[in-house]
Amino acid sequence: MNMAPEPTDPELLRKMEAGLGYVSANLIDLLRYQSPVGAERDKVAASSWLSMRGMVPSLERVAVTPGAHATMAAIFSIITKPADVVLCEAITYPGVRNVAGRFGVRLVGVEMDGDGVIPEALAAAIAEHKPKALYLNPTLQNPTTLTVPAQRREAIAEVMLKHHLFLIEDDAYGFIPAKAPAPIALSAPELTWHIGGLAKCIGAGLRLAYTIAPTPRCAMHLSQAIRALSVMPSPLSIALTTQWIEDGTADSIRRFIRAETAARQAIAAEVLGDFKYRSADNAFNLWLTLPKGASRADVVARMARRQIGLMPSDAFTVLGTPKEEIRIGLGGAITRDGLKEALHGLSNALVPNTFMG
Repeated sequence: MNMAPEPTDPELLRKMEAGLGYVSANLIDLLRYQSPVGAERDKVAASSWLSMRGMVPSLERVAVTPGAHATMAAIFSIITKPADVVLCEAITYPGVRNVAGRFGVRLVGVEMDGDGVIPEALAAAIAEHKPKALYLNPTLQNPTTLTVPAQRREAIAEVMLKHHLFLIEDDAYGFIPAKAPAPIALSAPELTWHIGGLAKCIGAGLRLAYTIAPTPRCAMHLSQAIRALSVMPSPLSIALTTQWIEDGTADSIRRFIRAETAARQAIAAEVLGDFKYRSADNAFNLWLTLPKGASRADVVARMARRQIGLMPSDAFTVLGTPKEEIRIGLGGAITRDGLKEALHGLSNALVPNTFMG
């Protein structure tokens, strides 16, 4: 999994634990069935959080949902049927591949360049495949770490508007950089299902996302789908997250992750500077091209007992043949010293026939 660094600062941990006091004081109420998309107070907190990305939707379009993955499944259940096509990046997040497979939906990759999906290729794919939607992870994309620049986002939105194509915008990492481009949803709100997942910017164990539906009617359909698939997001998680947003703890966690990812990227640059890879200051991972003669299967096998997660390009490739590339996770519970040691081990593993002690 592509995991965020875990907080260790005692003061931040104290603030996080204090939020549990609110949850425990309201425990009986929170053990009851709740709305499938959050109460008004929770939607207000969600709207406040989403405003950091420049988004100020009406509350009737906002839904508190049980994580980005479950939200994508709910959206697929609304807008697709088996054998439909959904477009995505040529190299994309494997979670959407799993969801599409469950619903019998065919994912078709769209050609990319250094700025993301190419608008002309997107238009051609729409004409050829008549898709139901486009899925994008446009900020610190998993796995390539690519952030689609503002001008390209506007060009993609123009294609969507011309063809009236829905977008599922997975903004899992959009809250981490200090200055990320505005979501595509701002250019085409009536066509975009915007998913602001909290797994990467607060904590994966919460299993929550703040989702903006294209219209109030779409939000109603989302509520019905969540009820059918998941009943509701966990009221305990919602209460804790709302409290953390209101008292500033959530933003402190986000700022910690921002600083720590930058520090870990600096360590990676120091250790792996002689290798070819793509990264970004606040990315949770690297996207590394293996040196000539090295194979992704061999490198992953040699690193199996190390405390960093490697995943080969096969899991991400939708268009074309997987290349000798791997995603290297830098997050999780590993310390900076532990990360440095593990990356030195990786440096050895990247050289064929090198002995690893």
